Amino acid sequence: MSIINNNKRIIVLDTETTGINNFGKPFINHRIIEIGAVEIINRRFTGNNFHVYIQPNRLIDSNALKIHGITNDFLSDKPLFKNIAKKFFNYIRNSQLVIHNASFDIGFINQEFSLLKNKIIDISKFCYIIDTLKIARELFPGKKNTLDALCNRYKIKNCHRVLHGALLDSFLLGKLYLLMTSGQESLLFDNKIENTKNFESCGKLIVNKKKSLKILKATKEELKIHEKYIKHIQYKK
Repeated sequence: MSIINNNKRIIVLDTETTGINNFGKPFINHRIIEIGAVEIINRRFTGNNFHVYIQPNRLIDSNALKIHGITNDFLSDKPLFKNIAKKFFNYIRNSQLVIHNASFDIGFINQEFSLLKNKIIDISKFCYIIDTLKIARELFPGKKNTLDALCNRYKIKNCHRVLHGALLDSFLLGKLYLLMTSGQESLLFDNKIENTKNFESCGKLIVNKKKSLKILKATKEELKIHEKYIKHIQYKK
């Protein structure tokens, strides 16, 4: 099992695409249309996120549309991958890249970079890839280990997740990864997350926080009333 190195920058990433082939692997006719990533340092979400929609220059398959709900019209004015490639590469470079079913997303990312003039054939040479699906299969052999199934298993609220979205899925996966690599049954997240507005687009996610009960002490007047009530009860007996 891969364990978080607290001294290493962690990027949890997800993509949405125009479609897949029968084997679940990318091929040249399909492209990335959304990238979402969140940063974790010292087991805390920093708020330093990366999120972009991409114009794929091809139509989206109907089956893929049912999964993510991203339409061709919506993407018509979005940048091409080559326009965001440098910023994206600099964001993920030298990080621990956490992905669920990593071979799928890495395959698409490698394909996109390979189509550029300055070709990058394998992004794993610049990042350390961690596949949470492999971790989940080690922890729960023989069980269903989709993102939804894992959220239910770890009691992470994802009722707001109707369709797949890269940034929301990355945030949920980040929570799952911290739980799966810590062995904890519950998780306390830092209540000082910077740039929390970045997560408002994720459906106003509920972050678990450990709360202590507030103790309210009775006033002198309340104690007197209580004593009179006790005497009244004893008199009636």
